[in-house]
Amino acid sequence: MADTPTAAFSVRLRVRLDNQPGALGRLAAAIGAVGGNIAALEGFEAKKSFLDEDIVVDCTSEDHQQQVLEAARSCDGIEVLEWDDRTFTLHDGGKTEVVSRIAVRDAADLSMAYTPGVARVCKAIEADPAKVHELTIKKNTVAIVSDGTAVLGLGDIGPEAAMPVMEGKALLFKEFAGVDGFPICLDTNSADEIVEAVQRIAPTFGGINLEDIAAPVCFEVEDRLKELLDIPVFHDDQHGTAVVVLAALVNSLKLVDKKMEDLKVVIAGVGAAGVAISKILMEAGVPWIVGCDRQGAVYQGRGGLNVAKEWFAEHTNPDNVTGSLAECMPGTDLFIGVSGPGLISVADVEGMAKDPIVFALANPDPEIRPEVIQHVGGVVATGRSDFPNQINNVLCFPGIFRGALDAGATTITEGMKLAAAEAIAMAVPDAELAPDFVIPSVFDRSVAPLVAAAAAEAAVRDGVVRG
Repeated sequence: MADTPTAAFSVRLRVRLDNQPGALGRLAAAIGAVGGNIAALEGFEAKKSFLDEDIVVDCTSEDHQQQVLEAARSCDGIEVLEWDDRTFTLHDGGKTEVVSRIAVRDAADLSMAYTPGVARVCKAIEADPAKVHELTIKKNTVAIVSDGTAVLGLGDIGPEAAMPVMEGKALLFKEFAGVDGFPICLDTNSADEIVEAVQRIAPTFGGINLEDIAAPVCFEVEDRLKELLDIPVFHDDQHGTAVVVLAALVNSLKLVDKKMEDLKVVIAGVGAAGVAISKILMEAGVPWIVGCDRQGAVYQGRGGLNVAKEWFAEHTNPDNVTGSLAECMPGTDLFIGVSGPGLISVADVEGMAKDPIVFALANPDPEIRPEVIQHVGGVVATGRSDFPNQINNVLCFPGIFRGALDAGATTITEGMKLAAAEAIAMAVPDAELAPDFVIPSVFDRSVAPLVAAAAAEAAVRDGVVRG
């Protein structure tokens, strides 16, 4: 099945058309004939005998971009003056920058912002180290730390190649919650070295957002840093995903008239996200969870399990179910995929319980495409922005860090995560709930403040705020 054209592979074509009726129509038809989707017309400039036009076309791949370009070049009365890949243009020079919060207009400003006045502030912090949270960027700054070993659906691509993703996280922190995120990509995949590096840079930051670190190293790194540091440490691939999944599930259950305590859940993928999702679902009352990896169901007594999967086997799969993913799915209520594309079939979903809930979250290609299981009913969500019900971590991490920083939290508790999930779920009014609307849009600007307030209140309740 062909992929849907997306802005991720969009191109801008600067074209010159004969200034006569039908020229633009011929171009549009040629682009449409090869499957390109014209998303915008912009930059119109008319001359006497011709006109120049910028056309934005969504494509499905880099090869498809070339097909669209060739179709435009082959069209009578059309000259392609220039073209660019809009995603690469957007990343040119990086996506973030450092800007000053204050102006230095004269000597008086300089003497306060820097020498000699700055020495007074330094001495105040020396005398009372807690003042660093109020008198420096630590108050509002989060380190986005990665070793590049588990990036999106790309895997182990290294720290340099991971930088665009970490920059993207920084962009979202600022855009949605006003938090200053800074990308830190480390040239190591040793748990000891990651922990040491983060511990040494921690004085600068008010929080640590771990990102795209492969399991099982990610579990050890997070656990050790939470013990060592007095600032929030949050592995977004684990807990951000888990929070948003729980929020979507809360609303989905309202539609299918089921309860947490009655659910049977199968999870494809027992890495960082799969383990964290299982933990938060158990906290919410789900009693029956079976996780599957490449070898099938994870159960007590199965050989070759790492430390994280040993824990998983001990705390899930109460009936010690064995077998493949397909063999584990019949009669279950909820499928959650955090693994890879095309793992389940239409028949697998048809064999689930009535009104199944399917969260196929592998990105960019889900475990099953939503359009092929529409007839089954229930609720379907993915991690993609071009399908309804996008389960996206941006609904969680900006707000939860905003709340933690505002409250002066020293850690992020299970209570804060559950409160964040509830806040996200409540952003969709019950009157508007529908199978294609169980989770708010990532562009819903009300979400981050709601999550921040809920997380801050939970931090106070849980007694983890700085005195």
